[in-house]
Amino acid sequence: MSRNTRELRCTPSDVFRVLENGWLFPSWVVGASRMRDVAPDWPAVGSRLHHSFGTWPVLIDDSTEVLDYDPPRRLVLKARGWPIGEARVTIDVKPRGDGSVVRIQEEAISGPGALIPQPLLDVPLSWRNAETLHRLAYLAEGIADSGERRTTAEDEDPAARADPDTSSAA
Repeated sequence: MSRNTRELRCTPSDVFRVLENGWLFPSWVVGASRMRDVAPDWPAVGSRLHHSFGTWPVLIDDSTEVLDYDPPRRLVLKARGWPIGEARVTIDVKPRGDGSVVRIQEEAISGPGALIPQPLLDVPLSWRNAETLHRLAYLAEGIADSGERRTTAEDEDPAARADPDTSSAA
């Protein structure tokens, strides 16, 4: 099972404000390219997002279902990505100081992806989910941004580190 963790400079509630907006799904999930529909009761258990993944001209329509929803602590999803298969994605969010720690775990549960040995599958999933958490940080920290603190994304930007007074001028 692939596990990635990231500290964010926002509250768990800020993170869940992003997770609870199904239309933002392709903004933070690597591989998701567009939304087709979001269930009116998203993210209630059993509700679904209908999305596409891939890039034109090869777009595959599929869905993601909520298996567990415990805001602002936990969201468990069953992500479909056929013909690759299905995965269980668990997002845990915990407060830490005035921020939060977000952990994403992903494991293949059915289809061809489940036949790949876990250590081999963990490498691409780890890369993918590191970027997924990076994107989630942009959105959640942006929602929470009071203009008084740097985001973790700004900390990763070499230009912003070199000259913090000009990093927000763009």
